[in-house]
This record gives sequence, C-alpha cells and structure tokens, in this order.
Amino acid sequence: MAHCRDSKSKFTLKEMSLSDSEEGPPSCPGSSCTVDIVGTRLVCVQYPAVVSNVDKMLDSIGGEQGLTKTYGDPSRRLEMRYRPQDPFCHSVCGNRVPSSNLLLRVTRRTRRTDPADTRLRVDVLGVIGTTYKFQGMADFQSLAVRRSEDGEVLSLYDKIVLKKSENQEFFEQQVALFLPPPIFSRLDNPVDYHYRPDIHHNQVPITRENFIGQNRARRPHNAIFVSFVDATMPSACVEAARDNWERVCQTDYDKETEAKLAKMFEERPVWSRNAVKANLDIHPEKLKLLLPVCAYYMVTGPWRSLWIRLGYDPRKSPDSKRYQLLDFRIRYSPKHGFSVSDMPVKTKRSTLIYTLPTTFNKAVPQPASVSSIPCQDGPGTSRQPAAGNKNQPKDSMYIFKEGMLPPHRQMFYQLCDLHVQSIQDLVIQNDGQETDCDEKDGWCLPHTTDQLRDILSTMIKKVMTSASPVPLPLPRQSYDVEEEEEDEEDEEGDFEPSEGSENEMEAEMLDYM
Repeated sequence: MAHCRDSKSKFTLKEMSLSDSEEGPPSCPGSSCTVDIVGTRLVCVQYPAVVSNVDKMLDSIGGEQGLTKTYGDPSRRLEMRYRPQDPFCHSVCGNRVPSSNLLLRVTRRTRRTDPADTRLRVDVLGVIGTTYKFQGMADFQSLAVRRSEDGEVLSLYDKIVLKKSENQEFFEQQVALFLPPPIFSRLDNPVDYHYRPDIHHNQVPITRENFIGQNRARRPHNAIFVSFVDATMPSACVEAARDNWERVCQTDYDKETEAKLAKMFEERPVWSRNAVKANLDIHPEKLKLLLPVCAYYMVTGPWRSLWIRLGYDPRKSPDSKRYQLLDFRIRYSPKHGFSVSDMPVKTKRSTLIYTLPTTFNKAVPQPASVSSIPCQDGPGTSRQPAAGNKNQPKDSMYIFKEGMLPPHRQMFYQLCDLHVQSIQDLVIQNDGQETDCDEKDGWCLPHTTDQLRDILSTMIKKVMTSASPVPLPLPRQSYDVEEEEEDEEDEEGDFEPSEGSENEMEAEMLDYM
C-alpha cells in the first residue's frame, strides 16, 4: 500500500486494455470496451494498518475461521485485536456495509527495448458485495502489569494467564488484584457532549413526598388493578376509560367488536388477554382501550394476570375455580431427562439482549398509534380463520391439548383451557366441598397446582421423547440431598415470569402504567 501511494501512474485510458479486448475488436467506439463480470462474490476488509505480514494480519482478525463466523452473522462487527495473544486486549470493531465494487488485477507490460512503450492489462476477478470498514477508535486498553516498590513495571501475565495445567500451588500464590471490565466504553465514535443536561420526556415532577418518582407519566388507558386481598371488586369502569374508547370507536365494526367482547365476558367472566386476542379480531392498540371498559385486572392470587368482568368477584363463587391460572414452565435438566440442547421449544429471546460494541443495533418496529390503525369496516374485516391475520394468535397460545407442545417454555394457562381429562378430574375432585378460597390454590385442594404441573411435564416429556430421533439421556439415579431440596423449592415456588412476553403479567401491566 505504501508503494502504491509513492508511485504515480502517467498512463491514460487509451493506453489501457482489458483482458477481453485482445480476443476481438471492442464492442464500443473509442477507448471503452464491454466485458463480462465474473460472478465470484468477494468480501473486502479495509485493514486499518500497513500489512507487512499476511499471517499476522489474519491472526489479528480471528483467522479465516473467525472471519467466516463473523461473516455468517450479519449482526456482528468484525473484531481486530492488535495483540491477539493477549486475553486483555480490547478490540477495534469494523462495521459491515454493503458495497458494489470490483476487484481488478492490473498488469503493466513494458517493452525492454523501448521503456516508453507500456501497456496496462486489467482483469476483473470478482464483485465485492460486503466491505468491513474500521471507522471507530479502539477501546481503552489495560495491561496486566503492576509497579514494584522501586518503580519497576512488572508483568502479571505469567501469574494470571493459564497456559497449561497447573498444580494447586499456582492458584494459591499471592498475586496482585487485576480485574478489568470486559469493555470500558460502549461507543467507539466520539460525540459532542458540551456538558448538556439530560433530557427527560414527560417526566413526572419529583416532590419530597414522592422522591423516587416515575420516569414518565402514566399511560391514559385507565385500567383498574385489583389485588386478591382487596375488600371489594369494582362494578363499573373509570369514566376516562369509556371516553378513551368512544374517541377511537368510529366505525360500526368497532361497535360490533365491543358488543362481542361484552358477550364473551357474559358467557365466561374471566379471560386472559391471549384468549381474547384469539377469539376477537381487533388491533392490539384498540384492545388496550377496550378491555378496561369491560373488565378489571387481577394482580395477585389464583386469578392474577387475568381480566375479570366488572361486578364479578371470583372469590365468592366456587364455579370460578375453572378459570384459575396455572403458571407453567417446561422443566429441562438431567433430572427431568433432557437438557437445554434437546429442547424443541425455543426461548422467546436471548438473555444477552443488551447491545455490545461487537454487534449492530437492529431496527425495531415503531410503536403503533391508534390514529394510524386502518378502519376495520365492511364484510372483508369480519373475523375469519385466515392465515394472514396478524392480530389474532393461534389457539395454542392459551389452549393445551394432549400430544402438543407449548409454543413457549413458560405459559399462563387457565384451568378450563387445559383440555386433558386427567387434569379436569383433578380440578373437580372437590366439587361441592369448597369452603375457603386460598390465595395460592384458590378453590382447589392444596398443592393442586403442583400436581397439575407434574402432569403437564410428564405429557410434554412423552411427546418430546417420541419426536426425538435420538433417545434422550436417562435421569441420574443419585443426587445430593442439597441439590434435591433446591430443585423442589424451585418447582414448588411461584415461577417468576421474564420480562417482555405477551403471555406474562409484567408486560401487560406496563401497557397501562
């Protein structure tokens, strides 16, 4: 690259000839020519240094294997480490950008008897469709060194980096504490800060009475939240909720949808939001405004995360036992016969969803607004089991049948939506004998929810075993006592739902808070 910068070409386009021009006369007049571009697809890396050793250059970007792995994931950035053998070296990240460049091989031929007679031959080797550009700065570096009492800099690599199998003495030696963070800065491009104050949109003023305040104003959906220990249940919706719905209820189809939802709550007083969405063709943004008009939201107890008809108190009616909630999570461990790699039910999201400097920020869909929802009116908008309807989830989102797998590893089922005879027999075993409504088991017998989870786990394990081409590993016969107690505590305790799911209570409450 340095040689190319120093040398200056004194040749014109007329003195250049393409590789295909020697086979016949040019197809275009003048000094231009038409050639066929080779279909070879290439990847270009704009290396931010002068390359004097190709092998060392490949090692700094992970070698051919690392480069292939990075290229296979469009969301990853190419990492380049100036010290690839140093585990504490922070990388420089190259951005992946699309390109439409050509890789040319230029050959200069000079006649020995006449140095002025020189021709250039140009060959098109391929098309560069992807280019990695290092446009940012390297992260702050931290060397594993320390200073001695006399000021001498001493290296710690031999004491903290494992290069071979070591004995117990290696781990018991006294070493200076060296725990650098994995990254120092999440940004590799400088920004103008100018010591400006942080901007807070719609922030609630902080008062002395409420010092730890909310970061934003409450959403004006006006849903009513009720706990299991509350003395009374609401019988009417908030007036603001009715006003919000009437503001967006502009078509005859919206009025028909409201009447249909009211009829659904008359036939069944307790519904989950997924069940409502599967039986009602309505945009999710409008459903957020319609549900508070017909029902209130239970936060705790056996009907938590469910919508209950206004004026209906499930704590006073033993018939509401069939509408109770079952928080179920698929069990996976060697104790239960299979591990995470054997799970055909994938997770809803990765645990590493936070953005790292080595990844791109993926585009997320913009939140929909009620005013941007197209009008649903006419016969073409009636609820039909069409596959292209994006507003309605499948029945498997809230119904469980024998022989099927849940769509997610954690599901919130109502007992009436578990279409398994053995489960229904367990639910109705104390019909007519209910006396008290418990906050954990409701109108069911104690530990009924644990037995229901065992039945579902056994059925799911049977389906997974029959569908797996390779036999699943058998569970271990012996376990430590402490491990058994921890597993039992985890199974018997309330499962904590992870954030961000349409089937979970926290995400649904955030829509109204």
